[in-house]
Amino acid sequence: MKQRIQKIITLNVNGRDYDISVGEGRTDMPESETLADTLRDRLGFTGLKVGCGQGACGACTVIMNGKAVTSCMMMTMDCDGARIVTIEGLADAVTGELSGLQRSFVENCGYQCGFCTPGIIMTAQALLEKNPEPTEEEVREALAGNYCRCGTHYSAVESIMAYVEQKKKEKEGCAQ
Repeated sequence: MKQRIQKIITLNVNGRDYDISVGEGRTDMPESETLADTLRDRLGFTGLKVGCGQGACGACTVIMNGKAVTSCMMMTMDCDGARIVTIEGLADAVTGELSGLQRSFVENCGYQCGFCTPGIIMTAQALLEKNPEPTEEEVREALAGNYCRCGTHYSAVESIMAYVEQKKKEKEGCAQ
């Protein structure tokens, strides 16, 4: 009788560990599954979208170990032990209140149909974690890998810059 080979990998998604069985069984994850598919279909994080499936549109962007990555281009097998943040992980886990960056997109109409918005926000979040006060040019450069068919790049940049300005004002208010 053929013995089934099985491996368990662990992903930390939005602060919670998930053990995933890898193998050929009915409920096992195949080794060829992408991180985008695992996050959406197995774990239920449907905020990330899969647009092109080739890493060119940025709709599936998540933050992995502090870096923005296109999850459609990552094999889940290669993410064992990784810390991953999805768009759902930016909101307050207890109250569900949106993060400041997410609120800025709502308040400044930084989206149109919303399909690309989670990827844009995650890309911006990764930038802001490294550089809390980027210039508009740095924001535009960071978003170069995110594609929006509706043309909301302008309002997305405005939303990010409005958030940066808000944080500057808060920082200045605390310094006084």
